[in-house]
Amino acid sequence: IGGLSTASATMKTIHGDIVFRFYTKAAPRTSARVMQLIQNKFYDGLIIHRALPNFIIQMGDPTGTGNGGSGIKLKAEFNELQHIKGTMGMARGMDKDSADSQFYISLTTLSHLDGKNTVCGQVVDGLDILPKLSKGDRIISITLNLKDLTAN
Repeated sequence: IGGLSTASATMKTIHGDIVFRFYTKAAPRTSARVMQLIQNKFYDGLIIHRALPNFIIQMGDPTGTGNGGSGIKLKAEFNELQHIKGTMGMARGMDKDSADSQFYISLTTLSHLDGKNTVCGQVVDGLDILPKLSKGDRIISITLNLKDLTAN
């Protein structure tokens, strides 16, 4: 998949591991912030607070309500990347610059979201795990593999 970094992250769940890579060129600030949160173990132990079949799974809120975050808002980096199965995007409120630490993973093609949210990554392994996740499941951990931060 064009533009993906060789840096990857592995999200461990009770159902198995999900590996994603980042669009560091299309969403450089967002990718860097999510990687920083992963390195700081921010996501470890958090619950999936939203799981809608054939739509998305959403996580990254320490309160588990969908209203919390890390406390640092990100400037939108809307791009041309399309929402396909496994796309990782940043959740936000009405303000386009309100994304923080919450992200979602698309469970199917969601073209109505294209250009409206910052797409910052793509699942490259573990797509079969996504539909097994449900609301209340915990992220055991997310670890970063920074072999190389250059895009392919």
